Order: sequence, then structure tokens, then C-alpha cells
Amino acid sequence: MKVAHTSDWHIGKKLMGRDRGEEFKAVLAEIGNICKERGVELLLVAGDVFDTYTPSAEAEEIFYNAVKEISKTCTVLIISGNHDDYVRLSAAGALAQELNIYIIGNNLKALPCKNKGVCYPVESDSGYAVFENAKGERIYINALPYPNEARFKEGKTEESFSDKMKRWIDYGQRGNTDNKYPSIFLSHIFAAGGIAGDSEREIDLGGARAVAPALFPECVYAALGHLHKRQKISDKIYYSGAIMRFTFDEAGSKKSINIFDVTKNGTENFEQVELTCAKQLVRLQANSAQDGAEFLAANKDAYAELTLNLSAPLTPTELSMLRANDNFVSLKVNMQDNAERVYGISNAEKSASQLFTEYYASQYGQKPSDKLLGFFLSLTEEE
Repeated sequence: MKVAHTSDWHIGKKLMGRDRGEEFKAVLAEIGNICKERGVELLLVAGDVFDTYTPSAEAEEIFYNAVKEISKTCTVLIISGNHDDYVRLSAAGALAQELNIYIIGNNLKALPCKNKGVCYPVESDSGYAVFENAKGERIYINALPYPNEARFKEGKTEESFSDKMKRWIDYGQRGNTDNKYPSIFLSHIFAAGGIAGDSEREIDLGGARAVAPALFPECVYAALGHLHKRQKISDKIYYSGAIMRFTFDEAGSKKSINIFDVTKNGTENFEQVELTCAKQLVRLQANSAQDGAEFLAANKDAYAELTLNLSAPLTPTELSMLRANDNFVSLKVNMQDNAERVYGISNAEKSASQLFTEYYASQYGQKPSDKLLGFFLSLTEEE
């Protein structure tokens, strides 16, 4: 069976106030075209469809239109991520299923096994489903949406996070204990050894909420979401990465989806197919406003963060010259006194970690410890 793995669409996310709706439309259409060209039968979306719990009507329209088009080519299986309200995401499930689009939220409802198409569920219970294609080939999906106690309606206990994860993972594997079908583990988690960037929420700081690869179920492929950089954790554990660059620490990075065949022998014909429709992000540096303006003009097709090394503050005329470039998003100024001045970043663009660290430092004159910061971030996830 031909399978594709994508994640972290974050539809509705802006870049320092810049609306990126047209880019989202283009990239999602590109994913649909890739699936059609490669003959994909099942597309796995590993969480964070939207950027917020309450996406705008425009973001929802982009999602519905895009996933409907993709479903004309292949079946789509979606799980909720930490940015998704799983109740809201699953609300249109009854309609979506008529188009062979299946959504699994933290209520872990079984999928209906009545529709026929390119690929469809033939067996399902809470937390798993078996999909079959037109050739009669079957694969088992252990589906674990972003896991925490609150989402699974569990109270606080003395059980460790590792023990909880093992219990949750084993629960989704119970329908394939005899390994009758090749299995895929689909989840939205932070796997130990993964590399996070500026755009991910830092709940897993210090490894307290990281999931050790040893806890993963026996499978031919683990399709993960949560980390935005595409990466391979082990021979079978992959992050497909976000579909677009959302912060400037991703400047120059490549975005792609993973495509592979699932056979009785495991996975074959693995490839990362690059996504090219979204704008590039670039970091530029100059020693004068004039040079900065020229660099911006030379990179007009990319969003730019500009760092200027100056001996005197910018004049209003120089600032206007820079702002005349539509791709100019963020400005950092390094003065000769080594003080860095940052422009164009509001509190709304900062992560919970940044906001807490800045507040703590303003109150106590030092940064919080990793343990304290990790505890604070864990509280922000108790939704």
C-alpha cells in the first residue's frame, strides 16, 4: 500500500502579523498533486492541522477545501495535535467520512467500516484501525493523538509519564498483538532525540515529557508530528516536519512529505518529496541601511529578517527606505555598544517560554531554572 506522511499544517498561522492564507492554499494543493502523481492510497496527517484552538473561518475554509480535494485522490486519516481542539476538529467527522476522510481525536472513537474507496477501514476500535486497499492489502494503524491526562479525561496519579505512555501506546496496539498486519504508529509526540525549533511549544524542555524510542510499539514505520524540522529518529521513526517555515530559525530549511510503500517486508521505496510552493525565509545582515535595502530587494521573493550592525541609530528616512520593501518582516539592530535592539516582534509572536523567562528575569534578575520553566510549560498544556 502506498502511504504518505505529513504533519503540522498549522493553518492560520501568521508570520509576525503577515497573513499567509494563499501560501497555505498553494502548499496543500501541492500535497494533493504529489499524492496523485505518486499514486498514494492513504495520507496520514500527524496532528496540528490548525495553529489555534479557535481557528478563523478563513483557516477552516482552507482546510475543508484542501482536504476535500486531496480525498478525491486518496483516503485521509487525521489525528489531533496539541494546537488542535480535538472536539472542534472532529465535529465534521460524520460528513468527512462520506469523503473517506477520517479524524481521530482524543475521544479515540472507532472509525466506521462501511465506506469503500481507494482505501478504507475494514476493522476499527478505540485507538486503532485496519485499512485495506483495492488490492486487498491491509495495514494496521495505531493512532495516538497528542496525549496528556486532561485530554484523555484522566486525573492526576502517581503513575509516571513513561508508564502512561506505555499504557496508551499498548492500548492502541491491542488489535494487532499477533502482528497479523504490518503496523504504523501515528502520533503527535516529542520523541527523545528529536530536535525542536523556535516554533514548537517547549513543553518537553529537559526531556521530562519526551518519549523514549524503547516505548514505541512494534511497527514498520512511526509517523510523528509535533517537531517542525523533518528528521529521522531511528530506522523506523520519522518526523515529516511542518509544511511551511514558520520562524526564521528555519531559514534555508527544506520542507517535504514522506512517501513509502508498506509491504509484508516492512517499508520500501521511501522518499522525501520536497514542497516548494511556500515562500522562503531568509536572514540577512548588513552594515548600513542602504546595504540592507539592497539585500532586501535582491531577496524580494522571500520573507526577510534583517540584522543591521550600526554605529548610530537609524533615521526615519532610513527606516522608511527599509519598510518600502514588502518582504521586510523583522529588524534587529546591533549597536557598537553591543546592545541588541529588536524591532517587529510583539509579545503575540513570542512563545510561552520566552514570555515566562522575560517576566521571571524582570522580577528576580535572573533566568528561571530549566526545572521551573519545564513545570510552568507543563501547566500551559493542561487544557
